[in-house]
Amino acid sequence: MPKRALGKQGLEVSALGLGCMGLSAFYGAPTEEGAALAVIHRALELGVTLLDTSDIYGPFTNEELVGRAIKGRREQYTIATKCGIVFGPGGPSFDGSRAHVRAACEASLKRLGIDTIDLYYLHRVDPNTPVAETFAEMKALQAEGKVRHVGISEASPDDICAAHAVTPLSAVQLEWSLWTRDVEVRCSERS
Repeated sequence: MPKRALGKQGLEVSALGLGCMGLSAFYGAPTEEGAALAVIHRALELGVTLLDTSDIYGPFTNEELVGRAIKGRREQYTIATKCGIVFGPGGPSFDGSRAHVRAACEASLKRLGIDTIDLYYLHRVDPNTPVAETFAEMKALQAEGKVRHVGISEASPDDICAAHAVTPLSAVQLEWSLWTRDVEVRCSERS
């Protein structure tokens, strides 16, 4: 499998990654665990080493699944996970506070059973927390060795620039699939 550099900070990943969300949540999930683990292991056999998850997938169960799948094989995978969306009684909301980012990172490390997250994304921008504040905490997590690289998901160009000004982003993620065509609407609104 060919490799690709993400950003300019040294992150290299397989050209194809495995989005693990559908193994635990959404798109008709859940999948039987044995089958889900087999998918992750088969991906590695085919050279796919980038696994993408999030604390809200399940919630929490997808990171636990990925953790079980990579146990004893950690060095073979690049693990990407996300924080910033929380489920409450009123449905999902966004939390980009420094306290939440730190607590979410610690919880993700535990669920994944790893010491360092290779790529840690802000899943959605919190309208009540400046992006620079959120990424100041991401930068602190990098300095502590808990996170190697950072990214942002579903963000505006201004928020991407604000985050990158605090600490260099290695990735920007935007869902564009057969299921979700929102990016097309956003692009047509800009023109």
